[in-house]
Amino acid sequence: MQEKEHFSVPEAAEYMSTTERFVRRLIAERRIPFHRLGRLIRFKRADLDAFIEAGRVEAFDPNAVRQHLRRAS
Repeated sequence: MQEKEHFSVPEAAEYMSTTERFVRRLIAERRIPFHRLGRLIRFKRADLDAFIEAGRVEAFDPNAVRQHLRRAS
C-alpha cells in the first residue's frame, strides 16, 4: 500500500496528533507551508514532517547543567 503524499486539514491534524483548529492557526499565521487548490488546502507529507522535526527539543545531561550553574554563580 502506498503512503499518502498530500493531506487535507483534518488529515494533517490527525497525522500530527493535534486539532484542526491548531492546523488552521498555523495556516493563518503562515507558520507551515501549504498548497491552495482553489478553496482547498493541502499539505505535503515532507512539510508536515519538517514542521514536527523543527519543534524537537533535545534531551540534556543533568550533570552538565549542574556544572554550568555552578560556574555561573
